[in-house]
Amino acid sequence: MEEKEYLDLLTLQRLLKSGVEELFPTKLWVKAEIASVSRKQNGHCYLDLCQNDESGTVARVKAAIWRSRFLQLNNFFAQATGTVLQAGMSVLVRVQVSYNELYGLTLSIDDIDPAFTIGEKEQEKKRTIARLEQEGLMDKQKQLSFPVLPYSLAVISASSAAGFGDFCRHLEGNSYGFVFQVELFEAVMQGVTAPGSIIDALSRVESAQTSYDAVLLLRGGGAELDLACFDDYRLCAAIATCPLPVITAIGHERDYHVADMVAYSYEKTPTALADVFIDCYMAEDERICSFETKLKLAFVNKIAAMMARVDLLENRIQAADPRKLLSRGYTLVADSGGRLIKEAKGIAPGDILRIMFADGTLSCEVKDRK
Repeated sequence: MEEKEYLDLLTLQRLLKSGVEELFPTKLWVKAEIASVSRKQNGHCYLDLCQNDESGTVARVKAAIWRSRFLQLNNFFAQATGTVLQAGMSVLVRVQVSYNELYGLTLSIDDIDPAFTIGEKEQEKKRTIARLEQEGLMDKQKQLSFPVLPYSLAVISASSAAGFGDFCRHLEGNSYGFVFQVELFEAVMQGVTAPGSIIDALSRVESAQTSYDAVLLLRGGGAELDLACFDDYRLCAAIATCPLPVITAIGHERDYHVADMVAYSYEKTPTALADVFIDCYMAEDERICSFETKLKLAFVNKIAAMMARVDLLENRIQAADPRKLLSRGYTLVADSGGRLIKEAKGIAPGDILRIMFADGTLSCEVKDRK
């Protein structure tokens, strides 16, 4: 039997190691997306970096930030971006490519460019806006009607979110005694899983038996990159096509996210949003009070006009009272049947007439007519 040439595994791995070190003798900058990140108790941070396109993940590699560098690098990134390294972020990292006979290829990260991550999120935001505009979804929510007195409110938020608590306390504690029905649909409100979680919550709202007046997206603010999920195309398209008015209040004072743009309306904070609903009821209460005042005034004016009419008729009746005429020296003449005689025509001698005075009546016989 012919003996085949072969390499043992260790030799193969050493050849690969030698080839990698020869091909990448110095550090280089690599653009990638963080697929996962895990900080270990020993202080090291391990990441899975990947590259995706329309078909899915096309490249993946393990990376590490060693303990000696991680704390400084993590603090630097957090100060620049307002958040820590997390899955879903696009990053530009400086790496040393190495190959280990036991663990394979590893990228050792010793620097990161936070400006790149911020810029990538801004570019993603612009791409989302352009696509929504092309599909005619940017103003779709604005075409919906909003109830005069919104009562039943579906809230999408995390139950532990400070923004949700602020909203409920402010709404329920209004000094006017207005009452609202609020139902929470829990969702993840930041990070790579947030868009899918919020979309699922929107679906649950739409399929619920309760007929809601509006859907509210609430969270209590956070770092800019923590809120990047609200620029996600899938989430923004789901908001735009929701059959109910969607109002966002994600608690960010400095920026305006795509979710805010496509929603029916938006408020900067959950507390400000609670004021919107209280103001709706205040405006309607004032309108009703205005109607009440106008109705009372109209009623008073109508009664006054009717009283004036009654007084006029009373004066006319009194002026036409025969007793008034008789008291001024006039007399009334009637025939024996009581019918008033207005002229001498038709009266013949011998007829009996009654002549009425203010103080009495005389019965007379006609002797002659001239």
